[in-house]
Amino acid sequence: MSRYAVPVATSEEPHTSEILVRRSRFLASCARASDVASARAFVKSLRRCYPDATHNCWAYVAGPPGDTSRIGASDDGEPHGTAGRPMLNVLLCCGTGEICMVVSRWFGGVKLGTSGLVRAYRYAARENLAGIALTERLPSVRCVASLAYAYLDGLYHILPRFEAKIITQEHQTTAKFQLELPKSQCNAFKKALAGLTNGAAVFTISEKNF
Repeated sequence: MSRYAVPVATSEEPHTSEILVRRSRFLASCARASDVASARAFVKSLRRCYPDATHNCWAYVAGPPGDTSRIGASDDGEPHGTAGRPMLNVLLCCGTGEICMVVSRWFGGVKLGTSGLVRAYRYAARENLAGIALTERLPSVRCVASLAYAYLDGLYHILPRFEAKIITQEHQTTAKFQLELPKSQCNAFKKALAGLTNGAAVFTISEKNF
């Protein structure tokens, strides 16, 4: 699957929502996680953010929607199977990929029981997803373009036309850029770059299906 929905929210600015269940507070935080390392880093950051929470339970699907090859979940001290797994099931069935969610719970003094916890964590996850903003993941490539400094203004001018963004740049005898752009725009960008520089630019693809 090359095109699918992913969250707009980032680990720096997660999408949050809150519910109360019998005086217990459940705060759900969700963000895009393009790989397992990103998901685990997000979980770690939420634990630091809410160290006073009774539990910080989590689940992630760090791949296409429904793909079980890069998943994870944790009850974080809640009874086994009452938090992480219900959240994971919601994420696997939501039609969104590259997604990680942490539900932080502050115990309100009333025990919910195992079935009550399952319902509460599942509800917290669904409520969060109901309001989350999504975007489409486009298959991209990373490429390297080297060109003379005389053509820099022209390069900066054409980048937005091809939805290309600069990842890194080096300024030595020539200007060397690592760029990322949609795969569908790659050939057109290559032709435009050749036209801009009268064929003098060096263009190579460094990573496919990024």
